[in-house]
Amino acid sequence: MKIIEMRAIRGPNYYSRHPVIFMRLDLGELEEKPTDKIPGFKDNLAMMMPSLQQHKCSPGRVGGFYERLIRGTWAGHVLEHVALELQCLSGHEVAFGKTFNTDDYGIYNLVYRYVDEKTGMRAGEMAFHIVENLFKGIKTDVKPLIIDLKEIAETSLLGPSTQSIVNEATKKGISHLRLNEESYVQLGQGVHQRRIQATMMDNTSALGVEIADDKESTKKLLSSMGIPIPEGLSVETVEEALQAADEIGYPVVVKPLVGNHGRGITVNITNREELKLAFEIADKICETSLVEKYLEGFDYRILVIDGKFVAAALREPAYVIGNGTSSIGDLIDEINKDPDRGIGHEKSLTRIKIDYMTERLLAVRKLSVNSIPADGEKIYIKSTANISAGGTALDVTENVHPLNRLMAERISRIVGLNVIGIDLIADTLAKPFQRESSGVVEVNAAPGFRMHLNPTTGTPRNIAANVIDMLFPPGAAYAIPIVAVTGTNGKTTTTRLISHILGLNGCTVGMTSTDAVIIDNIPILQGDYSGPEGAQKVMMDSTIDHAVFEVARGGILRRGLGFKESDVGILLNISSDHLGEGGIDTLEELARLKSTVTEAVKPTGYSVFNADDALVLSCLDKGKGQPVLFSKDPEHPALKKNYDQGNLNVTVQEGTVIIQKKGWTSTVASVAEIPITFDGKAGFNVENVMAAVAATAALGLNETQVRAGLVSFSPSIGQTPGRMNVIEMGDFKVVVDYGHNIGAITATADFIKGLMPGRKIRMTSGVGNRRGDDILEFGETLSRYYDHIVLCDADPRERIPGETARIVKEGLLKGGFEPEMVTVVLDEIEATKSALEMAGKGDLVVLQADNVARVIKDVLEYKAKLAGSRS
Repeated sequence: MKIIEMRAIRGPNYYSRHPVIFMRLDLGELEEKPTDKIPGFKDNLAMMMPSLQQHKCSPGRVGGFYERLIRGTWAGHVLEHVALELQCLSGHEVAFGKTFNTDDYGIYNLVYRYVDEKTGMRAGEMAFHIVENLFKGIKTDVKPLIIDLKEIAETSLLGPSTQSIVNEATKKGISHLRLNEESYVQLGQGVHQRRIQATMMDNTSALGVEIADDKESTKKLLSSMGIPIPEGLSVETVEEALQAADEIGYPVVVKPLVGNHGRGITVNITNREELKLAFEIADKICETSLVEKYLEGFDYRILVIDGKFVAAALREPAYVIGNGTSSIGDLIDEINKDPDRGIGHEKSLTRIKIDYMTERLLAVRKLSVNSIPADGEKIYIKSTANISAGGTALDVTENVHPLNRLMAERISRIVGLNVIGIDLIADTLAKPFQRESSGVVEVNAAPGFRMHLNPTTGTPRNIAANVIDMLFPPGAAYAIPIVAVTGTNGKTTTTRLISHILGLNGCTVGMTSTDAVIIDNIPILQGDYSGPEGAQKVMMDSTIDHAVFEVARGGILRRGLGFKESDVGILLNISSDHLGEGGIDTLEELARLKSTVTEAVKPTGYSVFNADDALVLSCLDKGKGQPVLFSKDPEHPALKKNYDQGNLNVTVQEGTVIIQKKGWTSTVASVAEIPITFDGKAGFNVENVMAAVAATAALGLNETQVRAGLVSFSPSIGQTPGRMNVIEMGDFKVVVDYGHNIGAITATADFIKGLMPGRKIRMTSGVGNRRGDDILEFGETLSRYYDHIVLCDADPRERIPGETARIVKEGLLKGGFEPEMVTVVLDEIEATKSALEMAGKGDLVVLQADNVARVIKDVLEYKAKLAGSRS
């Protein structure tokens, strides 16, 4: 058994609306060994992972998966369930999975859902080895694997504070995009986006952060404004620390000047030897340390968001309570068994680690981790109350005196932070601060929320809601309209046309296509960005207020959509292309794949379908949002039904593009006045126009606005490079067009035929990753419409150079071409030159450009050369 391919699909996809891991698996000899033929298989797996009993599988009942094992199922199916359960055992509740057989012997495709991509991928790898060993009769201890998965999740998942903000945003329909491997996250889209880094906001004062990071600056500033603080001095050497402690008087606290999570802090230092050790610890964090007066009292944290008090917690350092028989180390182990304690930020509490701080505190009391405390004896094993060090928290939000609340809000204004955690030492917060025994010891610019979200005791506080209300006040926009366009042909032209119409009407549009990412008509990234990466680049731009995405089948299949939902999804057409790739072998499967775009439309959005394409129309019932149909036939039965249901239609009536809805008809423009239709002769572009009209009308533009965009959009090199560009060369014409599949050839045939009376010469190439039979059929199709073919091999993919051209030529000859009607020039540049040099008076040269920019450049240079020779 071996893994052929494995990848994470991150957006809505062919298999699910949710992210999934895709695995292509070769069972090898296990194809002949289903589980019912392996002695003890079910019992061994149940012994290793008893929780698999809960998997219902196809029987639809608890224990259903075990029933399948007994009845007999294959290794891929078992792997799917084990990968899911490994994630569940590591704390990620996932359930969806599916295994598909293929036409290839022993080859299976399987998908399973994940929460965290790295954890999901690793769970699949672990499941592979578990299942492989199980078929050999070898059982695996899964406990260490679960620990590994938790550690992976700890390093890759968002922290609990950031995740709480993301969760709250999701509850309110606000999308999010993770911008790095840490906690840098974008909330919302385009011009409405906001960004956070952990609990720091995009408008958090940099000056406030700098002040908060420098504990000495904080103390001086707060003290000058009348806020009680403990006496303290900054030091850089151990000698200075000793002198400072003598001046202040023991007990003291030593902390690094800059630091977080309680790192390097030692409290309640009572003598010079302890001070030396404490300084050494702090010095490893920051070269400057603070020596402060130690305040007797309780450790409190107050949280202020957007200038308003929102929560408070009493924090207590980690401790154990003796039972008279167990050692301190054993008591710590027992505490760590608490299901609410996890690794790092995994759970509401953190497991306690025995470190120098623990050993020092115990040594002060002449104890060690092997000591056995008396029954009921409470022993602190950490000196700081940070949750990340194993501490606990009691919510005291309702018990904070109004004057203390006001003081906290005032501190937030003094420091200048819109999210601030204030650490105080006091006997109580229920009474006003007592200056003699209380003090603010620290402020935090990116405070953790865990103690408030899930306090050990007391009422949880939905702190994230305060953050979201600050970032997106009630009524504030957070999303921009998204239009997604897919189909076999016409995607790029339709995408460009919609973008042009929107841009002409004052919108700032971000667009993706097979050519580039374009922001407000400026290309910012060149290349094929018709996949999810391009969509994300657009959504990250803070200037755009509309997005228009060309969506290719490869992007959906490999990575899913780059957005969760759109306002308008368009399905243009379905024809044979890329079949045989990624398990998509039939036109029906291709239609299902591409319908992902119309299924990912918001309930309040619009799904646009080409009623003239039967395969497209078959996807109508699966579309989300309101259906909008377009057809060149105003009497099409599907249009009439859609009209009767009160939905929008776009059609052509007496040479005019119109929008219909029950009770009214709106005239948009005459087909003849829309440049890309070439007076209506380019039927394929008439379809693209109708799709663009449907999309822009669905977005709320009126017929005048839409018409202005249609009549000003031309098939020129400037506006639609590589999409049916007709170039006058004097005695002959050249068409530069990217169309490279059978659907494109047949759709443009009549238009091409009518452009010039002479020979039709085409420079063309097949695509190497198509099936051999499809490449052969491509050649046969070309033979019906052209008089001479110049064959190159611009896109060989995995085939050896020249092999694709050979198959296309075979198809041409099969279609009736004579050998002399085919010229093979494998290099696209040389092939372009050869085709141009063949042209005579009245001829038409069609250049199927792979490198569009270079081919257009060569054509224009050849045109200039011809003009020079004539003059």
